[in-house]
Amino acid sequence: MFIDSHAHLELEDYDRDRDEVVQRARDAGVELIVTIGIDLADSRKAVALTKRYNEVYASIGVHPHDVKSVDDETYNALKELAKHNKVVAYGEIGLDFYRNLSPRQTQIRRFSEQLDLAMDLDLPVIIHSRNAHTETYDILKQWQGKHRGVIHCFSGNADQAEQFLDLGFYISIPGPVTYKKAPKIQNVVRQVPLDSLMIETDAPFLTPEPYRGKRNEPAFVVYTAKKVAELKGVSIDEAGRITSDNTKRLFGID
Repeated sequence: MFIDSHAHLELEDYDRDRDEVVQRARDAGVELIVTIGIDLADSRKAVALTKRYNEVYASIGVHPHDVKSVDDETYNALKELAKHNKVVAYGEIGLDFYRNLSPRQTQIRRFSEQLDLAMDLDLPVIIHSRNAHTETYDILKQWQGKHRGVIHCFSGNADQAEQFLDLGFYISIPGPVTYKKAPKIQNVVRQVPLDSLMIETDAPFLTPEPYRGKRNEPAFVVYTAKKVAELKGVSIDEAGRITSDNTKRLFGID
């Protein structure tokens, strides 16, 4: 069995065939899917999906692209959503200095605010970090021992992964690990202990081989698990079991 620890089933990409997408995940052996809110509206949709599908859990929060529009009302509404029993994490939150769709200083301020909120809610955090690993690490280090979480869709190198492991974070591996020209993330998988790894699709984005170029979906997390197993020298069953156990442990899913 496998867990897709990070998908975006609430996005309109799935409005036409969401039931079929979830069924294909079941058929592929995906037992749980965590669907991730990226703003208040999508966080509400994510929570709604947990009521529709038994295997779907939700995370709530505001992505760094959208933090320029956050206000106290947003935070109050997120606090209310967090009361739902299938909300298992806060995020994705963090820094994106690649696209800079929100000003950098605003991203940094809102990141810290949302870390505070996640701590108040006693939720683990899902961290987005793109072209900002140093800044992300420096901020998270201030909360060392106070937060548990995962660096989603990890795009750094093995040394940077080790830094986040030292803070007690998991490293989540996305579909691009299956690409032929992906030595950096493949080396991260080789270096990071399996009991510190999670796997994800980030669907509908970052589709793995052999479906690269098409819409991603949770069923395809199996291809990421297969590549992780190959790189770690273990069976796919073992890779699936251990990464699933890690995900359940972090998110408090029994």
